Amino acid sequence: MIICDTHADTLYRRCRQAEKAEEQAEPDITVEKLKQGQISVQTMALFVGGSDRLPDIARAFEGMFAQGEMLEKKEGLRRVTDYRDAVDGENAFIYSVEGCDLLNGSLEALSVWRQKGVRMAALTWNYENCVATPAKKDADAPLKPFGRKAAREMARLGIAPDTSHLNQRGFYDLLEMGISPVASHSCCRALCDHFRNLSDRQLRDLFQAGGYVGVNFYPCFLREDEKADLDTVCDHVIHILELGGGDHVGFGSDFDGIELKPAGLNGPQDIPSLLKRLAERGVDQAQIRRIAGENLLRYYDRIDPRE
Repeated sequence: MIICDTHADTLYRRCRQAEKAEEQAEPDITVEKLKQGQISVQTMALFVGGSDRLPDIARAFEGMFAQGEMLEKKEGLRRVTDYRDAVDGENAFIYSVEGCDLLNGSLEALSVWRQKGVRMAALTWNYENCVATPAKKDADAPLKPFGRKAAREMARLGIAPDTSHLNQRGFYDLLEMGISPVASHSCCRALCDHFRNLSDRQLRDLFQAGGYVGVNFYPCFLREDEKADLDTVCDHVIHILELGGGDHVGFGSDFDGIELKPAGLNGPQDIPSLLKRLAERGVDQAQIRRIAGENLLRYYDRIDPRE
């Protein structure tokens, strides 16, 4: 079975630990844990971090790319540049970007990122930038004029525009442009009323546009009392299935970026337990295979067809 995860902050955490700026407990994601969880492709985000200063972000990106090279060359984790290069029984990682601040009004960096294997890019994190406005700040601000250019260039390059953290108006601007975005690590607002989550209307419209959502494992987004477990994650997945998203849903764990985790879901080694719980909740095996990874591969078939 192909299993993919569309978001983790492991590279950023490894950088912080290398700088001894963060506690030294083992990251949620390691090569061994990916093997245990049979994860075919783990998305590793290049995260803008806790600064809105471009030189700081540029240094952080350099450090995260260096950590990716270490994973590949010293720790033996295969790096891929396309999710469709996933191999059942093997483990790999791929780059994404979380926050397009570094574009700084120029499209040039997008081509550089694509050459390095970046295949999705969140337009914002929690800061307003040259591209868009985050949900945390203002739900109604449109995409910036440059943001519209950037989104079109991403689509041309086969980089999926990522709407996790993006505000509602920006989300609909993308759909109105005919773009099929991904929400790499988002949950259902109907089940947990948090500004980072997607309404049922947004989810249905995302599916209609051919997009994709990776369900986030952060308890704050799963339940308002934050008491989450495997069943809580299943609740969000099943809600999406009930909305007609059976071909558009998967997992976007947010491992190494969340301080709390659902009981029984501490890292990629526990993904098989989540798949088993979905089966126990009545999800059939064909649908589980789609959720685990096939949906993501088909999403890229839609936005970036191979010849």
